[in-house]
Amino acid sequence: MNKTSLKFVFFGGEPLGVPVLEELKAASLTPELIICNPDRPVGRKQKLTPPPVKLWAEQNNIETFQPTSYKDEGELTRLNQEKWDLFVVVAYNFILPKWCLELPKHGVLNVHPSLLPKLRGASPIRTAIKDGLREDIGVTIMQMDEEMDHGPILDQIYVPIADDNWPVSGPELDLALAHTGGTLLADVIPEWLAGNIDPQEQDHDTATYCGRLTKEDSRLDLNPLNLPSGSEALVLLQKIKAFEGIGDTFFIHNGKRVKIKSALIENEKLSLKTVIPEGKNEITFSDYLKNTA
Repeated sequence: MNKTSLKFVFFGGEPLGVPVLEELKAASLTPELIICNPDRPVGRKQKLTPPPVKLWAEQNNIETFQPTSYKDEGELTRLNQEKWDLFVVVAYNFILPKWCLELPKHGVLNVHPSLLPKLRGASPIRTAIKDGLREDIGVTIMQMDEEMDHGPILDQIYVPIADDNWPVSGPELDLALAHTGGTLLADVIPEWLAGNIDPQEQDHDTATYCGRLTKEDSRLDLNPLNLPSGSEALVLLQKIKAFEGIGDTFFIHNGKRVKIKSALIENEKLSLKTVIPEGKNEITFSDYLKNTA
């Protein structure tokens, strides 16, 4: 089967969906249908806003479909009344039921941003940063089954992070792994369709898991008047970097929440650069200290 005759559906969400689509497009692999998350209220005015994957699809003249549930097959005729060669799933918010996984002739491939069976679950990239799991950073292309991140591996690649770039920021690693995953997927698809890949079952006994990160997870136990150094500083900076772009970390000082916007380690000591005090605009940390003295 050549690329032009491949009839596949892309199920995608954020933050990985669009970069993966860009890499597939560069490899002349264009989905016939893109399924994405529903439009959601955004901002203070709660304006109904389409997800980036939908905007990308519109810019590339590709049909989109935004299901709100997979419980009723009758509402999903766009999927189940056509014959598809392949489904591709990338950071999609819904769990696909068995009947959906069985629709495409060549199964369902998933781009997962970790070295499975390590870091199965909802937050592999940010958990790897938060917990300092540099050896688990990479991308896996797997064939999906009914269990979470459980299916056989088709290919995977380790992505090393240089010492001088660790801890890497969450948004930077999101983007890097998305493009790496898209490139790897573009290589895997033709080989998979040609029958040249022997799927390898995961070593389920060595699997590790990560859940969704919560606001409470982003709380730091620190005294802004006595910032830590050494290994304790690194642990906190990893957490700060992990939460960049998804709510940011915070600490409580004088009974109020203070959000950390930027930080680094200088002379082995944690150095906060900019913060947002509760109810105020972003300021330098030095100004915050002056205002709270």
